[in-house]
Amino acid sequence: MAKKKKNKEELPEGMSRRQAKLAARAAERAALEKDPRPYGDLAAETQFIAMQEFVPSATAKLSVKGIDRDVYVCTILPGASAAMVRDVEAGGAAYVALQVRTHTHNPGRDLAYALNWVKNAEDGATLDSTAADGAQPDLKDILDKSAVLEITDHRDFAWWIPEGTQITPEIAQTLNQANETVIESHQVGADIDGTLFWANSGGDKAHIRWVFPIENETGVLNAIARVAARGEMNLGEGTKFAGVFRTHGLIAPVFDLQPEVAYDSYESELARVEKALKAEIDNDAQLNPEERKQLENLKSRQVTLR
Repeated sequence: MAKKKKNKEELPEGMSRRQAKLAARAAERAALEKDPRPYGDLAAETQFIAMQEFVPSATAKLSVKGIDRDVYVCTILPGASAAMVRDVEAGGAAYVALQVRTHTHNPGRDLAYALNWVKNAEDGATLDSTAADGAQPDLKDILDKSAVLEITDHRDFAWWIPEGTQITPEIAQTLNQANETVIESHQVGADIDGTLFWANSGGDKAHIRWVFPIENETGVLNAIARVAARGEMNLGEGTKFAGVFRTHGLIAPVFDLQPEVAYDSYESELARVEKALKAEIDNDAQLNPEERKQLENLKSRQVTLR
């Protein structure tokens, strides 16, 4: 019996079939490798990180290439869905979420996947899961890299419900349950580099979390250690520097505060700390014993998010 002829394949020049398959698999693996800085090409990097990790309820309008409808990035959607498009009667706007039920270890690519889905999504459609597969465009090719976000932080999730929607008992119950999870949160430090949010979870402490924009992680940690060693890494009386988060390639200092003090009372102290840190970022002198102690303490207590 004659052997069946194999279908002709378009192979890269100079490659065997096996070499082409190995190259394709390597490309797939590379596409799905973890990004150390998932939002690193964007001017809004610290804002995306803050909304993803530290803010309970917020929205910001995006300008997305190739999409005519209004598009908003948000913290979370009903059911922790990845994206949704409203019906035309409700305005037809699209929302893509950063805090989602199903995700990969590449949130920037997941966001690109959701934005790419929005381009062709029908009105009223919902994307339940976003999981980047390497086929979506790069985020920097979808968004304006130089654009910053105008974040609106909300006290509840009323923005989930389009104006004029009839509130059924089921919707009311879902909304009430979601609203119970929202802690009071406000953006602060408008004139400070990075993105800062004050939050009060109802305990005996409030906090400011500061997603710091400087890329040199070693320089940032050394600067914090130097300023802390001088006793200056705080926001005034009754406050305390609590440590740092490492998140998506950046450092996020955290301050413990008295919850009864107004969230907008720390602007001058934040400016003082920012000035002190920036003055030390490029200091390559050896740390003294007290500074080394502060650095070791920082590293031993730092928490990595994702």
